[in-house]
Amino acid sequence: MDISSGIQASLSGRYAMALFELARDEREIETVSADLDSVMAALADNAEFRTLTESPLIGRGSATAAVLAVAKAMALGDTVSNLLGLLGHNGRLGQLAAIIRSFKALAAAHRGETTAHITSAHPLDAEQTAALKDKLRERFGRDVAIEAKVDPTILGGLIVKMGSQQIDGSIRTQLNTLAHAMKG
Repeated sequence: MDISSGIQASLSGRYAMALFELARDEREIETVSADLDSVMAALADNAEFRTLTESPLIGRGSATAAVLAVAKAMALGDTVSNLLGLLGHNGRLGQLAAIIRSFKALAAAHRGETTAHITSAHPLDAEQTAALKDKLRERFGRDVAIEAKVDPTILGGLIVKMGSQQIDGSIRTQLNTLAHAMKG
């Protein structure tokens, strides 16, 4: 299944496609993907870094210098460091999260994987993630890449989204269903 035409329809998708093609040509898809995982984790965990990438009040020159310093401190490879510098120079750092998501989708398609978006109340450990991957591979008949996020409001259980399918096993949904049933 070719997903590249849908991804290229957006600005972030065009950056992601260019990054993917470069990584593929240089045979460093996995390296770039790992660096992008580190950047995405930094966006999620570090409010200052997130502000740096999202704030229109920070000038392009200052933002570019700052993200390049962060890339060096994180020991990111040249490809991702150059991407960050280009995004800063072009005033597109606000697109970074969308670029990473699009790149991950392209890389998963390249590997023949489908991406499952998992929402859990608590972070999943490596053993739980591996077991979940095995169950999803068994159910859908293809390799699955896991993109996990934590949302404590679901109280427990999991919400799994793959393509147009969603499996909602969250405690919040079960309680809501029970409440509707009790109302009569």
